[in-house]
Amino acid sequence: MSKFTVSLVRYEKPLESVAKAVELCGGLGRIGASAKVFIKPNIVYWTKAVPFPKWGVITTSRVVRDMVELLAAHGVGDITIGEGMVQGRPGDNETPAHAFLTLGYQELAKRFGVKVVNTFERPFEEVDLGGGMKLSFNADALHSDFIVDLPVMKTHAQTTVSLSIKNLKGLIDINSRKRCHNPDPQKDLHLWVSRLHRGLPPVFALIDGIYTSERGPGMDGTMHRSNLLVGSWDALSADLVGASLLGQDPAQVPHLAHVARQDGRPLDLCDVEVLGERIEDLAKPHEWTFPYNEDGSLPLPMVQRGMSGVNFYKYDSTMCTYCSSVNGVVLTAIALAWKGQPWDDVEVLTGKMMQPRPGAKKTVLLGKCMYQAHKDNPGIAHMIPVKGCPPKPEQIIEAMHQAGIMIDPAIIMGMDRLPGSYMKRYKDKPEFDENLFRVM
Repeated sequence: MSKFTVSLVRYEKPLESVAKAVELCGGLGRIGASAKVFIKPNIVYWTKAVPFPKWGVITTSRVVRDMVELLAAHGVGDITIGEGMVQGRPGDNETPAHAFLTLGYQELAKRFGVKVVNTFERPFEEVDLGGGMKLSFNADALHSDFIVDLPVMKTHAQTTVSLSIKNLKGLIDINSRKRCHNPDPQKDLHLWVSRLHRGLPPVFALIDGIYTSERGPGMDGTMHRSNLLVGSWDALSADLVGASLLGQDPAQVPHLAHVARQDGRPLDLCDVEVLGERIEDLAKPHEWTFPYNEDGSLPLPMVQRGMSGVNFYKYDSTMCTYCSSVNGVVLTAIALAWKGQPWDDVEVLTGKMMQPRPGAKKTVLLGKCMYQAHKDNPGIAHMIPVKGCPPKPEQIIEAMHQAGIMIDPAIIMGMDRLPGSYMKRYKDKPEFDENLFRVM
């Protein structure tokens, strides 16, 4: 039986390590000098408010630069780097531009003639992914000859892992992203993610595990210096290896299980040949879900502090990226507002399919989708809607104060500064090297 080849390499030296990972899994021979190549890094989030450390959240500029250099040395002259990062304000083009500049992409443009694009400023085209499922993808990526997919190696609070297939979600438009987080049990987030690579040009995956993230995808997880690179011309095979390195059984990752079923592939890596290092020598357990109490009504750290009188139910797969970006901030604000006295039986509902609890005195509907689902629900005693998409800071503050939870407005209004407080845990630790996110 022929096998899919995956390289597993320790990151040790600039350029040399990436070159080894690329060569071991087949090299760049199938990419002609006249090919159009689209490089898709992983930039989950960016802020100009603090010098945001990016370890485990964003693809290192080192790997992006090395990949550009290898392509250029191979003779490829038409290279585009593109990403559609999460934006708190629709139409915000300044923040992505600042990210691209800070990460050194504009320097790569000067040195190698690379084009750098914010996908939200470019056209999108609808792609039929089969099974009645359609999403709109960035046209630059669609009309390239090859996509070089450079995700970060991370576990993910909704999809268990986020690797090369999941990283392609950054190529779709906002409406498509919201469509992926729907309440249809037959076409849920996991099935949508499993289809992301369908209809795209050939994908070469190089998973950046120089830093890995536990309980990602954001900055509130735990970051590790892991020094791993995984490469393959087959995205599923790369992700099966990546999941295993994170200590996750690929068979328990729903979107990978879907892809394997669709392709008639096993999930036990019996049809994958790993060249370089051995998975069992480098695998390290990474938790993927945030701990809650048994009924999922409150994060475990809040329960341990004795917090009562509020239920902030565990997120589900229907909460889209844009509400996810404020969810952790709201939880942080509530935790800091706790003074030891029970609140007045408040519940907070998110996503698209949560149901109010009978007998709750106050129900906060966080986000437009939750409001639309329950605006006419007679079972809600006191409805406090937050209708924004995503919820606006002022709306969140007003709703929580109306519910009797006197959160500090500065936390919500200053959410752009929160990444700095999360990442200060790694300050002055030499293994967390900011230079890996620069092009010098």
